Amino acid sequence: MSKNQEDLDLVRKLADLLNDAGLSEIEYEIGDRRIRVSRTITQIAAAPLALPGMPVALPAPGGPAMADENNHPGAVKSPMVGTAYLSPEPGKPAFVAVGDKIAAGQTLLIIEAMKTFNPIKAPKAGTVARVVVGNAQPVEFGQVLMVVE
Repeated sequence: MSKNQEDLDLVRKLADLLNDAGLSEIEYEIGDRRIRVSRTITQIAAAPLALPGMPVALPAPGGPAMADENNHPGAVKSPMVGTAYLSPEPGKPAFVAVGDKIAAGQTLLIIEAMKTFNPIKAPKAGTVARVVVGNAQPVEFGQVLMVVE
């Protein structure tokens, strides 16, 4: 097998790993051989998924823009790249809903990253003001998931 074919096979394997792990970039280096594979993740804005019986907070006309949620003191941001789930398993009620009173440390949602489910806990007690992400939605590091007031 030629070196070019080996490199092409390695790039394919790295691209598969990139997709499977939900990463945006991966780099492989051994000796003087270095291969970097990256992709641009385009996120399409969508309305959050509403489960039956779950109230949804809609922005008021002329209300704060999504950029303001990043600066909101009660913004709960994703600590990782992964897939957000609002309930513990399909068919079960959501961990929290808009208007719920929550305690500090209470699980708000889970993020699956590399086949591991990571609970995202409330940083403070308060009321869930907005659920920004939808169920089974991919999320990026630092993305606002919810707003707690």
